[in-house]
Amino acid sequence: MELMNKMKIVLGDILKGKRRAALGGHIRPDGDCIGSCLGLYMYLKEQYPEIETDVYLENVPEAFRMISCTDEVKTQADEDDVYDLFICLDCGDQKRLGFAEKLFENAKETLCIDHHVSNGAFADQNYIVPDASSTSELVYTLLDSQKISKRTAEALYMGIAHDTGVFQYSCTSPETMEIAAELMRKGIDGSEIIDKTYYEKTYIQNQILGRALLESMLILDKRCIVSVVRQKEMEFFQAVPADLEGIVSQLRLTKGVEVAMFLHETAPQQFKVSLRSKGSVDVSRIARYFGGGGHVRAAGVTMKGSSHDVINNITGQILLQLDRAEKESGDGAEETAGAQVDE
Repeated sequence: MELMNKMKIVLGDILKGKRRAALGGHIRPDGDCIGSCLGLYMYLKEQYPEIETDVYLENVPEAFRMISCTDEVKTQADEDDVYDLFICLDCGDQKRLGFAEKLFENAKETLCIDHHVSNGAFADQNYIVPDASSTSELVYTLLDSQKISKRTAEALYMGIAHDTGVFQYSCTSPETMEIAAELMRKGIDGSEIIDKTYYEKTYIQNQILGRALLESMLILDKRCIVSVVRQKEMEFFQAVPADLEGIVSQLRLTKGVEVAMFLHETAPQQFKVSLRSKGSVDVSRIARYFGGGGHVRAAGVTMKGSSHDVINNITGQILLQLDRAEKESGDGAEETAGAQVDE
């Protein structure tokens, strides 16, 4: 396995001699996953028409269907199919490719493009930059900017906007903003993309968000906020998993809170846990501890047990980090105070 940096990877070299290529992203695809997959898919279709290219994803949520070529996404795979190249995007773990994992295993060559700090470089070639805002930003750096079409720009812009919380999160760098500006110069309507795919919610989404906020609770001396949505509530509101997008981010905005934890029951005694941090807690470490992954301020994991057990296990790890941060802060204050006395 080879880990590449920005200076070494050349997309044209990797594509040389390839007749068939497949793209895939993680299960329950979000804005960055869909944006990076479709952005690269459209670019390859336009600039490398001689390569037969397919893209595999789970069902694309309705909010993202304003992006071109969503109707060309394949939601099923022939497990015996063999591609010359499989490119996985925004996927920190091979297992998270879901139904497309078999295609990855069968492919003659594999490439992973990702920004998850928990990515173990599982492909033949790996372009992993944890400091990048999004996989969509990384895809942009691999393309000839002069050849990026308007529809490709729309997909990549959406991906960047989603994984930066509309350019609010700390992962938003000057380079991120410069890339977003270049994409806007392609003639896209950035405001419409953000409104339609990020802010706009259906009535059902607002109902389930309201329920999650109403039933939330503050723990760990009000430094952590937790909410749980169970299967029976999903059925009552006739909601689907995509309707839960953004709930944990809204919880994180609570004043005084350091960590937000959102549990979604996916099966009896099984929960998908989403974690968000304001910075003092590295939630990717906690997620990895329980078999998940993600970023320092945004991570996730699937855990089994009662909601009480899951919350207790995770809060134990959160508390360890909060206590360590307080101790280090206290030690630093004592050293500073001592230095002032000596003076």
